[in-house]
Amino acid sequence: MDDNLWAGRIVVGVDGSPESRTAALWAAGEAADRGRGLTLVHAVLPPVGSSSFGPSMPVGLNIMAEIREGALAELDEIAATLPASDIRTHIAVGSPSGVLIGASQQATMVVVGSRGQGGFKGLLLGSVSTQVATHSLSPVIVIRSLPDPGAKTVVVGMDGSPGSSAAIDFAFDMASRHGWRLIAVHAWEVPAYDLLVVPNASAPTALPDVADDEARLTAEALTGFQADYPDVVVEQVLVRGAAKNALLEASSDASLVVVGTRGHGQVMGAVLGSVSHGVLHQARVPVAIVSGHPSAMSAA
Repeated sequence: MDDNLWAGRIVVGVDGSPESRTAALWAAGEAADRGRGLTLVHAVLPPVGSSSFGPSMPVGLNIMAEIREGALAELDEIAATLPASDIRTHIAVGSPSGVLIGASQQATMVVVGSRGQGGFKGLLLGSVSTQVATHSLSPVIVIRSLPDPGAKTVVVGMDGSPGSSAAIDFAFDMASRHGWRLIAVHAWEVPAYDLLVVPNASAPTALPDVADDEARLTAEALTGFQADYPDVVVEQVLVRGAAKNALLEASSDASLVVVGTRGHGQVMGAVLGSVSHGVLHQARVPVAIVSGHPSAMSAA
């Protein structure tokens, strides 16, 4: 693939669905704010002809050319409506998720709609957006709908993991660029103790001590970022409870909610943890998924 289509650019997957058009509009605004180029990409898989007498055969090259020309015309029509100056359009042959994950190796960020043309109506998130968010090397923004124009906050989840650190860095950068307030959410739960079942277990730590420790760790995790972004107003939110619920509640009227991924080694690649997965599927505002991969942490 031509790196000029992806390198340092904001890449958005477009398939004609309302969600992908909304994603393109969000991506165009971000590209303009950052002074970055924007690439609209539509991926097509070669269709095959059906037959009841034997294996299906690929369609002719002329049919494929017609499909590409029609898709490119639609991309160009969408590009003409977007508020960005440097826009490129590209038709790729391959699976949409594979094309976008490949682009993430060079892109500043990848933007996708929450559900494409092939999605079931009852689902809030499609398979393509899930796969891209799970395996992308660059930050991925999943757009279900645009935030309220008056929204001025970015919410980030933090738990001390490498993915969380990358998410915090990305959230601070977004807050600084857009003049948003940053809400850093750290949720914690007290382990259950049962001295009758485990009589030799140590006594549980006093609840106020646990809360104090969590507050101290949260403050320490934010210190370096606050020094790098002195213009960002930060609100720390500590919640005793489930992290997913805390993030969804804090981000209900936000511009963006940012979460990290959880790594499982080089073979498995980056996968979503349960909290990130839950937020991605249930948040009503744009969601940024940021991995701890160096390319994601250095994206700007």
